[in-house]
Amino acid sequence: MNITSGKFKGQRITAPDERITRPTLSKVRMGIFNTLQTMINFEDSSFLDMYAGSGIMALEAVSRGFKYAAAIEKHPKAASVIKKNYQKYSGHEFELKFIHGDSLKIVPKIKEKFDVIYIDPPYFSGVYEQSLKAIENVTSSVVILEHVTEIDYSGYDLIKQKKYGDKFITFLKKAC
Repeated sequence: MNITSGKFKGQRITAPDERITRPTLSKVRMGIFNTLQTMINFEDSSFLDMYAGSGIMALEAVSRGFKYAAAIEKHPKAASVIKKNYQKYSGHEFELKFIHGDSLKIVPKIKEKFDVIYIDPPYFSGVYEQSLKAIENVTSSVVILEHVTEIDYSGYDLIKQKKYGDKFITFLKKAC
């Protein structure tokens, strides 16, 4: 798996076993960040990936100019792969943070706000609505969902939705 754009474009990262995670395809990652670029200025922005899998989304964020990116992953084997991937990128002008644990327990305790929050749990886990509730106090701009089923995103306004094969990428903003 390769980073698709920015200062680390083309750099390869290790992906966990596909039985553990479902990495976001490069075409989808490019579409997400190209759409995001029309919505926010990446410089000085922060990005949170709640269900990191390989950690590629946070790496894409810092590669494209985000100042801070955090990734949370619960699965021990995936967490080990992410830690190794992130070690290669320490010492740069951005901050890249990994948190090993359950997003639904960790996120409500986070004090900082994120400009972008990416939510892509296992598709049929039933945690999308719980995830949206968990981020109520940590989001200040855009929420992105990757999903294949209908999601109740009450409390959020739909900004944009794109379809890639059988999956949807939904961009939301907290309702005023």
